[in-house]
Amino acid sequence: MIHAKQYGQTGKHLIILHGLFGNSDNWHSIAQKLSETYQIHCLDLPNHGQSSNLSIATYANMSDAIIKWMNQNNIEQSYLLGHSMGGKVAMQIASHTPERILKLIIADISPVDYAPSHLEIFEGLKSINLTSIESRSDADKQLEKYVNDINIRRFLMKNLIKSEGIFHWRIALDYLFDNYQTLLKSPTLQEKYPLPTLFIKGELSDYILPEHREQIIQFFPNADVKVIQGTGHWLHAEKPIPFTSIIKRFCTP
Repeated sequence: MIHAKQYGQTGKHLIILHGLFGNSDNWHSIAQKLSETYQIHCLDLPNHGQSSNLSIATYANMSDAIIKWMNQNNIEQSYLLGHSMGGKVAMQIASHTPERILKLIIADISPVDYAPSHLEIFEGLKSINLTSIESRSDADKQLEKYVNDINIRRFLMKNLIKSEGIFHWRIALDYLFDNYQTLLKSPTLQEKYPLPTLFIKGELSDYILPEHREQIIQFFPNADVKVIQGTGHWLHAEKPIPFTSIIKRFCTP
């Protein structure tokens, strides 16, 4: 089951896919702005938020889950925006079912293999004793031993919720860790996606590099790249106004 939040009732559909450890709530403000023009659907990917868990979380399996959700909601075609891991899922969808995607937007990720960079985060999250903490602040203090950046910790803590007096994660932490090596890999692209594709890079991020150009063009021959100055990997959160403006200009016929 894929959980989604909808914003707006008119215009063409635009589906948004978040990154690793994220959820649909991360895109609330941008979705509100884009809903002036489009019907926005912010999805929780499998193993995140309120969506079902997926023990074998390959990009093919996640792609199939999103397509099934589109079918269930009678969405024949949609613009598709994915950030980071969600961008890889979006590439997989566009490659396997190009006829379903009107235009493709990929935020700060390339169709390549990446070195592991989240192992301390996993270790830190797994170290938190959910039965002993009384507040998010308690959890944050435990996580600080592994993650120095307070902004990253705040982002991660959004996954910690309290229900009936008990804290629990809104992410399937064990499944994500078990599938982490798979998630680092490039999606298994098969067909070229021939329609307009936009890669948006954060200037200070190293997730999209010049050496990725050949792999990008191989599967997305109609691709363009825009750079948002002064931003890192979370470019949509750091500079939401230029990010949103770029999306609107790209999707305008």
